[in-house]
Amino acid sequence: MSAVLLPDLLETCEAALAALRGLHGAARESVAAMVTGGNGIDAARLEENQQAAHGFAWMTTYVEALDQMLGWARRLGGAGRLGELESLLLQSAFGEYLAQIHGGIPMSQGEMIRPSDLGLGAAVSHRHQSDEGNRLRREGNSAAVRLRIAALIRDGNHFGDAGLGDETLEIVRDQFRRFVEEKVAPHAHEWHLKDELIPMDVVEGVAEMGVFGLTLPEEYGGLGLGKTAMCVVTEELSRGYIGVGSLGTRSEIAGELIRLGGTPDQKRAWLPKIASGEILPTAVFTEPNTGSDLGALRTRAVRDGEVYRVTGGKTWITHASRSDLMTLLVRTDPASQDWRGLSMLLAEKPRGTDRDPFPAEGMSGGEIKVLGYRGMKEYELAFDGFEVPAANLLGGAEGQGFKQLMATFESARIQTAARAVGVAQAAMEAGRRYANERVQFGKPIYAFPRVACKIAWMAVETMVARQLAYHAARRKDSERRCDIEAGMAKLLAARVAWANADNALQVHGGNGYAEEYPISRILCDARILNIFEGAAEIQAQVVARGLLAPRT
Repeated sequence: MSAVLLPDLLETCEAALAALRGLHGAARESVAAMVTGGNGIDAARLEENQQAAHGFAWMTTYVEALDQMLGWARRLGGAGRLGELESLLLQSAFGEYLAQIHGGIPMSQGEMIRPSDLGLGAAVSHRHQSDEGNRLRREGNSAAVRLRIAALIRDGNHFGDAGLGDETLEIVRDQFRRFVEEKVAPHAHEWHLKDELIPMDVVEGVAEMGVFGLTLPEEYGGLGLGKTAMCVVTEELSRGYIGVGSLGTRSEIAGELIRLGGTPDQKRAWLPKIASGEILPTAVFTEPNTGSDLGALRTRAVRDGEVYRVTGGKTWITHASRSDLMTLLVRTDPASQDWRGLSMLLAEKPRGTDRDPFPAEGMSGGEIKVLGYRGMKEYELAFDGFEVPAANLLGGAEGQGFKQLMATFESARIQTAARAVGVAQAAMEAGRRYANERVQFGKPIYAFPRVACKIAWMAVETMVARQLAYHAARRKDSERRCDIEAGMAKLLAARVAWANADNALQVHGGNGYAEEYPISRILCDARILNIFEGAAEIQAQVVARGLLAPRT
């Protein structure tokens, strides 16, 4: 083992984590006092103390991330697979995250959260320190540690054992990695530069590998695998190109909506076609000027005999032209002013072409040009009397749309966390590859400590985000509630993807700013992850509310 590796590392981390849990408990008590009233969380007080509440969400995310990293290392140790690299990844993560918790967690580039922002004085912070934690803060993520990590990952494709602990999942990962290397990675940058839709032969290849029915029950033509498998597949596809990694997102959402909320007839009619890829769905929820405030949604659907007539506008609809089925969130109760008047329609439409992207009567649309995430394209849609059969009301009852959508958010956010991990991995590998190839002052720039240390930290934090995503997925697979865990996974992984992409571009120097280099695409792709499926601020709000609600 390396001289930079601390002795008794697992026990040291365990003791540090125990003390950290004490600080976390004190922070919860302090922030809860800021935001709760006599009947639980007070909306006005929560808004007034939003910085503290969101900061607590981030602190909890860090504590959970360290807990999952330690669990990962213990499982590897039990299987005889905890090597030097994995141990150093653990040590570095603990050293840095402990230092940030005590000194300042970056919620974004310009927003730091410190113990004092959570109402914790110096005496409270000192009371919950430990000798083990203090040592990890001093030595756990030193330059020497990062340089050793950098040396271990300099060549080859080993960035640490993911700890899947399942031979089937490892086979799945290897299959999709080969697919990406052969069918996606060599072409992704060209698709991006030309702003082209992902070719149909790639979509069909993804369908043949079972991506669209990955988590659907076998009785409906799916593979019946869990959310952990979804993470593995999504990460590998997104490592090649986020557009390909996102092909399954809309199928995941539509499949969950119908599986959980559909009538027996709707399940039989739609799920097998979604699973096979015969039908490509798209999610049609967001509207101009509503964003995350779905309760303010205005697109209306009026029942007229055996059809609903839909009128209104939607925006940021991914893969809309090529799709065959829209999961369309509408207001069916015109007297309502909130989420209780919303319903979900399964709206069929003909697949569009480049010449005629929206051939359906009563429906039109236009493309939104975007910086990245281009492989499926984004659209604004307009509906003017667009007809949907009344039989396609999800679940057969009006007013259930918001609840039906909320039931899918756990899976969607886990999947988005996995997409972010894949992008983070791609950024790190791109930075490493360039640093080994680029020679300055007579040697590869990877030999310079600042460059090597950047890439090493990318590897550390990618593994942290991966383990947090796996944790949420495993909870979901065990049929336990995981809205908070999914939210934390998405919150952290999105930030890691952006940080990795930004640092990898910095490694490229001026060349990284040139469109010809893939890192320019990866940077643009990474930026969206902090916005869709719940912007980081909304995500922190949701996590904070769940954490700070009075315990029963």
